[in-house]
Amino acid sequence: MSEPESDRMIEAEPGGNRESGRKPRAGRGRDADDAPPEAIVAIPLRHPWRNVVAVLLVLGLAVFVLDAAQRSDYGWSDVGKYIFDRRISQAAWVTLWLTIYAMIGAIVIGLLLAIMRLSPNPVLKSIAWLYIWIFRGTPVYVQLVFWGIVSLIYPVFTLGIPFMEPWVTIPNEVFTNLFITAVIGLALNEAAYMSEIVRAGLLSVDEGQEEASTALAMSWGQTMRYVVVPQAMKIIIPPTGNEVISMLKTTSLVAAIPLSIDLYGVSRGISAVTFTPVPLLIVASLWYLLFTSVLMVGQHFIEKRFSRGTGRLKAGKEPVTPGPAPTAVPGTPAPPLGTDFGGKG
Repeated sequence: MSEPESDRMIEAEPGGNRESGRKPRAGRGRDADDAPPEAIVAIPLRHPWRNVVAVLLVLGLAVFVLDAAQRSDYGWSDVGKYIFDRRISQAAWVTLWLTIYAMIGAIVIGLLLAIMRLSPNPVLKSIAWLYIWIFRGTPVYVQLVFWGIVSLIYPVFTLGIPFMEPWVTIPNEVFTNLFITAVIGLALNEAAYMSEIVRAGLLSVDEGQEEASTALAMSWGQTMRYVVVPQAMKIIIPPTGNEVISMLKTTSLVAAIPLSIDLYGVSRGISAVTFTPVPLLIVASLWYLLFTSVLMVGQHFIEKRFSRGTGRLKAGKEPVTPGPAPTAVPGTPAPPLGTDFGGKG
């Protein structure tokens, strides 16, 4: 054997290299691997301007409140006098019922319009699109003025063949009732917005959900009730709550019909007699704030109810850390993957 070959054989033998005599480095043993990592000391960033802006805002708010409390133009004594006045409280209930009736009608009509927009029938889809285009493209105040004069344009409703004697003639007593006219006008306008909200919620559900429901022999009604609608409600509920709050404030525009028994109409009528517009505006605003605050709380709990199962973590709760995976023992069969029916679950 030649000398170079013998040298290579010596280098290939274990422990024959030069590093075999070196000592292991400190911290590379098993104890170092099992030691917990050192905690990172995080130093929070300083935001001095944020504190300055907050202080300025608080000071500005305090100055405004103190100044308003001392100004006689606000008429705080009149505010306390009329805040629980019987006429104001009755008008507040009228405003609340206007909101409820108008939103019920808007939700029903909006649901029908959303189904028509999703229908494969081009006629239904075109009619729904035309309705939404008209009512979303014109101001609600203009629409209420129009509904207020419908009784003048159509004093009677007739049924029959055109250019011939009508078969049935019905007096127009619906639009002579200003409360019903206000409900109809508000509901028809809001339905255009609710249809788009409902349509967006239904389209947010993946088509595979409906296909899977059909494969399970579920009917269309069962699919909508148990599969599509529960998932779509998480998209529909938040904007619907905002629309309810917006409708409560939009009822102040029914003076265009003209309907003057709502909260704003009654407060305006009292201020016209007592010549105290500012205190009565504050009274009406306080009642509106009360109703909107209650609606906001209800909206919060409804959103919380329909957001269950979305994987969102509550504040103050940490996710549960999964335990270590079971170690396979040699000679024992591995556990099955997924459910007992096979496949990966």
